[in-house]
Amino acid sequence: MFEAIIHGFILAFGLILPLGVQNVFVFNQGATQTRLLGALPVIITAAICDTLLISLAVLGVSVVVLEFDWLRMLLLVAGIIFLIYMGFVTWNSKSTMNEGESRISFSPKKQVIFAMSVSLLNPHAILDTIGVIGTSSLAYLGVEKLAFAVSCILVSWLWFLSLGIVGRMTGRLDHSGRFLLILNKISAIVMWGTAVYIGVTL
Repeated sequence: MFEAIIHGFILAFGLILPLGVQNVFVFNQGATQTRLLGALPVIITAAICDTLLISLAVLGVSVVVLEFDWLRMLLLVAGIIFLIYMGFVTWNSKSTMNEGESRISFSPKKQVIFAMSVSLLNPHAILDTIGVIGTSSLAYLGVEKLAFAVSCILVSWLWFLSLGIVGRMTGRLDHSGRFLLILNKISAIVMWGTAVYIGVTL
């Protein structure tokens, strides 16, 4: 069982580490909120979405669903539209300063909606989860398979919480607000770049 836990931890960490839309958005919200508490909606939503995707991948449900070509195409198109829209919203976001602190740029409701869209409508994240975590879980049965899944899920929760904390620390050091504005532009470019990449793969 220990081997399954270590395998799940290393595998999940390797998949979640690269710069992507989900990571950029969580870090961005951590940096732009006045307190870490304000970024909890995006942190928790991203972690729950990953938990759902990992659970479906390990159970094998997601593989069956994506066997339908029309559903996969619908998912890809919806993902592109959402990423383009979020790119424009993020690009136009302004960081208004007040006594050295940045005001909240996204409401809790917006954080949840956007976090769900970049998590559940990101085709590459879904395919990575199914193709890598789902396939790797086939090597285990029973308690070992559960331990593998829980280890992968735990990495997601710890990672997004860490991103939020580091983002908040970075935001505190930015008294002028310029870094947050640049971060918004970078976030938007990453979103548009991902949308273009998905479009090309179609």
